[in-house]
Amino acid sequence: MGELEPDFSAFPFKPYSIQKDFMKSLYSFLNKGGVGMFESPTGTGKTLSIISSALQWVVDRKEQMKSETSRVLNNPKDQCVSDDEEPDWMKDFVLDNKKNLDGDKKKKDKKLGFGGKVLGEKKSCRDLFNDNEGVELGEKVKKKSEIKVELSEEEEFLVEEYESDDENGDGVRLKRKAGGNSSSDDDDEEDGLEEEEEEDLKVYFCSRTHSQLSQFVKELRRTVFATQLNVVSLGSRKNMCINEEVLKLNNSARINERCLELQKNKNSSVSKVKVQADGGRIRRTKASAGCPMLRKHKLQKQFKTEASEQDALDIEDLVLLGNKIGTCPYYGSRKMTPAADLVVLPYQSLLFKCARESLGLKLKNSIIIIDEAHNLADSLTSMYDSRISFSQLEKVHRHLELYFERFRNLLGAGNRRYIQTLMVLTRAFLKVLLGDKDSNLHSLGEKSSEQNVSDSSMAINDFLFLLDIDNINLVKLRHYIKESNIIHKVSGYGAKRVGFERGGDILNDSVSVVEGSTLSGFQAFVSILLSLTNNDGDGRIIISRRRHLNSVQKEDGFVKYVMLAGEKIFSEVVEQAHAVVLAGGTLQPIEETRERLFPWLLPDKLHFFSCGHIVPPESILPIAVSHGPSSMSFDFSYSSRTSPNMIEELGRLLCNLVTVVPEGMVVFFSSYEYEAQVHDAWKSSGTLTRIMKKKRLFREPRSNIDVDAFLREYKETVINLSGNHPKEGPVSQNGALLLAVVGGKISEGINFSDGMGRCVVMVGLPYPSPSDVELLERVKHIEGLGYSNTSNTPKLGVSNKLANGDAAQAGFSVLKSCNRRGREYYENLCMKAVNQSIGRVIRHAKDYAAILLVDSRYASYPSQMSFSHSANKLPKWIKDRLVSSTQNYGEVHRQLHQFFKFNKGRCNQ
Repeated sequence: MGELEPDFSAFPFKPYSIQKDFMKSLYSFLNKGGVGMFESPTGTGKTLSIISSALQWVVDRKEQMKSETSRVLNNPKDQCVSDDEEPDWMKDFVLDNKKNLDGDKKKKDKKLGFGGKVLGEKKSCRDLFNDNEGVELGEKVKKKSEIKVELSEEEEFLVEEYESDDENGDGVRLKRKAGGNSSSDDDDEEDGLEEEEEEDLKVYFCSRTHSQLSQFVKELRRTVFATQLNVVSLGSRKNMCINEEVLKLNNSARINERCLELQKNKNSSVSKVKVQADGGRIRRTKASAGCPMLRKHKLQKQFKTEASEQDALDIEDLVLLGNKIGTCPYYGSRKMTPAADLVVLPYQSLLFKCARESLGLKLKNSIIIIDEAHNLADSLTSMYDSRISFSQLEKVHRHLELYFERFRNLLGAGNRRYIQTLMVLTRAFLKVLLGDKDSNLHSLGEKSSEQNVSDSSMAINDFLFLLDIDNINLVKLRHYIKESNIIHKVSGYGAKRVGFERGGDILNDSVSVVEGSTLSGFQAFVSILLSLTNNDGDGRIIISRRRHLNSVQKEDGFVKYVMLAGEKIFSEVVEQAHAVVLAGGTLQPIEETRERLFPWLLPDKLHFFSCGHIVPPESILPIAVSHGPSSMSFDFSYSSRTSPNMIEELGRLLCNLVTVVPEGMVVFFSSYEYEAQVHDAWKSSGTLTRIMKKKRLFREPRSNIDVDAFLREYKETVINLSGNHPKEGPVSQNGALLLAVVGGKISEGINFSDGMGRCVVMVGLPYPSPSDVELLERVKHIEGLGYSNTSNTPKLGVSNKLANGDAAQAGFSVLKSCNRRGREYYENLCMKAVNQSIGRVIRHAKDYAAILLVDSRYASYPSQMSFSHSANKLPKWIKDRLVSSTQNYGEVHRQLHQFFKFNKGRCNQ
């Protein structure tokens, strides 16, 4: 079967040659499948190119599969003839379609009672239970009545009896209460909404941020696919919840907890008669959700109908629709997923296994497109990190004690054993964070002469031995926690006890706050326990002791698991999907990504496509600025950047730049702390006043909530203060200056096209802090990749413990000890951040901007750590045009003046 000739007529404009090349390469890759990396600079129409090629491929294949399925069903003999000519994935699709058609009839027969048994056949009580189960049931009924007398209103907090499977097994089994309703939440949902038929060929598009997903849907609407395909957007509860009482919590974790809690607090006022297969009838109480936005199933049906009738909706549209109808858009959109051709969702919802399973996402034979994939390996592993603080542990341990003290005489042996095990674990964690002399923390690494040890790192098995908990079956314990609902029982009882201790007449919402806080701690603890079941080499445990900052303040200690190995996680996705596409503006170095995410894939089997920029050479001016106006050499390295002279020289540079750069200008700093330090120094010296005579000043807010309004004001200011006739402000002001932070909200996903960003200034090289123990563990892990056995792995000269005063120096020691991979990873982190930030300013073919890289290390080879030349890691379209050396600042100023004069004249023609 030959490849279909691709038709990209869905592209809404006449495509540039690089866009045609991109679409052809992606379409051809999807025919073969596998893993592909597609690199296209920001501003080159990457999103539209992905939509127009990938979705066209889907439309073409659906038509082809439809005709193939029809042919096979009408003439089965033809299948043998064509099998050898068709690729495996096409055979799977055709066979699956045939199975689905056959399966529909079987399901129908089963529902009608044709399951191979006589419909009128009845079973006796003896058939339903064996002798032992009958005895257990009788004892349970008796015990239940005794408990009712003793507990009264506290009965709701008593966990149901549990028994373990055989000691060699992994699970635990719940003994259901006699006469109880054993129907699951899924049963309730099935009553409310019929199951959608699952689409065989599905595209999942995921990106990092909510705004990037909305931008994707906006671009999708410019094509015919918005009406041709079924599209659904999935988001977090925080972004999609419309229950005002829940939204008041204003915290993602607490919103999730409260939502799930409301699903458990169901009203049992509705009942219905269910006809059994044997002809008997039972009256089943049908639970309705505790959340008012989910009580009416008809409204959920209406939501699905109205959403399906409209073109592709983004998360904001779905929230507006949910508010209009009065039903939950979060669960409404989830119900639309099975029938969708295209699912638009955040990274975590697809790549995090628990989230994927919770949403019921089926990846078999699917197309997965991961946008903004430049930091995919780190993003993926960080999803599996877990952390619990000392304060959370204290609260969890206290609530377990309260619960066990109250109910110990009413609990079965299984529950007592598991709850006591949880208390043993929390006590062991607390001991190690307190630095108890019996915890023997120092026995695992080198002896340290420092008394104040802050952070330690160790392997999972070492941690288990350190806490003396290596004999506990954490897998069975995890099953118990999941099946018993113990954390909600303990949290609920603890909240009630705290409420009475505070006065007895506490409001329900106050109890809810206490319960939510305890529940957060329990969930953090469960996440840590789950992490400890990973393989020993998959990650590291970080122990940070509680320490006093001064006489009043103290920093909470914590235990954290840091996942390091991403290849096993990613393989689960790759093995199921037909094709996985990693897309981004800058994906280099691809070898690092391959080694970390799919090392089993040979380099020649990885499809890689890269294209240049659509802007002409004269539209950008990248300059490595090595000296300031007073000829001081710029050095913003870790040890020099806080120098008052260096900060003042940077101020003089900005005072000059604001006189020559028109409209908007963005300056990126390495961190919020450093930006604040520079701002305060400029304010004291009067530099800020001189800058503000020429441009209005804006500073990036730390809170994400304020970003949209902040950017609107910045844009309006640039427009109003630019040109010959400013509408507001001093006549001498021309545009605005924005102080931003690398890695902040503005550095990714925000477009500074045209006048919003005529110049971007990158201050220094934003290397991550060398004192970050998590970073150092990643560096050491990556340094060891590619070695066949541990004996060949480089030995890095660093203690497992980093003392407060020597943390940065210990970090530099690790980096200097690296041969290649670890050191390159550290530099790649820096340069990927640089590339993301400076890529914000060129967004289309007629745009123009200057890019100033302010540090002598951009112009010369740094000698401090013998790293490779930083400029070599710039995107090709910038590196090829970089002015890598200037004699003095006067030369920089002259080139900027000529650049803006030329481009302003060109645009006015």
